[in-house]
Amino acid sequence: MNDRSEHPAASPSGVRLIASADTWIEGEALRQLEQTAALPGMRAAVGLPDLHPGKGYPIGAAFLSERIYPALVGNDIGCGMALWQTDLATRKLKPERAVARLQGLEGPWNGDLDAWRGEQDLESTDFDSALGTIGGGNHFAELQTVAEILDRDAFSALDLDAEQLLLLVHSGSRGLGESILRTLIEQQGHQGLDPASDAAQAYLARHDRALDWAKANRRLIAARLLDALGAEAEPRLDVWHNLVHPLDWSGERLWLHRKGAAPADQGPLVIPGSRGTLSYLVQPSPDCDASLRSLAHGAGRKWKRGEARGRLSARQRPDDLLTTALGGRVVCEDKELLYDEAPEAYKGIDRVVADLVEAGLCHIIATLRPALTYKVRRPAHKQPGHRKPQRRRA
Repeated sequence: MNDRSEHPAASPSGVRLIASADTWIEGEALRQLEQTAALPGMRAAVGLPDLHPGKGYPIGAAFLSERIYPALVGNDIGCGMALWQTDLATRKLKPERAVARLQGLEGPWNGDLDAWRGEQDLESTDFDSALGTIGGGNHFAELQTVAEILDRDAFSALDLDAEQLLLLVHSGSRGLGESILRTLIEQQGHQGLDPASDAAQAYLARHDRALDWAKANRRLIAARLLDALGAEAEPRLDVWHNLVHPLDWSGERLWLHRKGAAPADQGPLVIPGSRGTLSYLVQPSPDCDASLRSLAHGAGRKWKRGEARGRLSARQRPDDLLTTALGGRVVCEDKELLYDEAPEAYKGIDRVVADLVEAGLCHIIATLRPALTYKVRRPAHKQPGHRKPQRRRA
């Protein structure tokens, strides 16, 4: 493993980049990583193989600090991934029929929102009409098949069935997280907060509510999609990629910020590729302190948003992007988003995961193949009726 760090791997502070020489890392992402590492109270900064530039702060990184930096967590507090085991047999999947049934998932859910909030122990917010919606950007809901099992014991321990479809949902706190960050920046700017201050405590309370909201959002997205397909499912894992939380680090109470980074201290997780590549179900290693107990959360962008259409439209029409190289179907009726999220816009997930494995941070349990990726579709004039979602199971 080529550890392209500016400090020794064993150093408790400084900047570390976990990536091989074969992994492309944009110079702006490295500049943002170093700039963030220089913030007051910052103890350590780790860039993961999916590192890429964000709005002032890099994505695909973890930071350990004496202070709390809300702007570092970003506006999509609680964004993350959740995986369900469905009862849909892989061999019986008919993509065209499934696509036809997936209607009306962009609009507000027409179920009993008060009852849902009660089941999820959620407080009411001004953004609850967005509960159960995926959102834009790189968010998605995806039916996946099991491509290959490399660790059968770990696979069995998760109670997964290789003959049935999995459902992976990627979404976050929608407008709620945006509102929390915007309000705080208007009051405090981008400065770090003393954890004992009233401002920090108020932010943490709102932050934690957004984490719960985001997790409940993923559950309702799954419930709506499963309801449309006439299926049921059992949850297997759910992790956050954007958050800050206290950590006992060598006897000190410090604050771990994950900005587009998956937890390596909460058991197995899925590292998704693009919609045209495999995803990886991995088991983190017991000791991931070198990466601040974090792993890559995906492939990481290679092209900036807005660039993909210009690069691809001459050789790929929108209809060409609705079927992937792996034979998966894509539901996305927003042409700009269809291009922005094209597989070519992302780094190679195989290399990203290989970097993590070579660094001793995880091993692969199984690979997952996308069968149907749902992004967005225009609302129809008349939507089909819905059965009540199987909320207890999804």
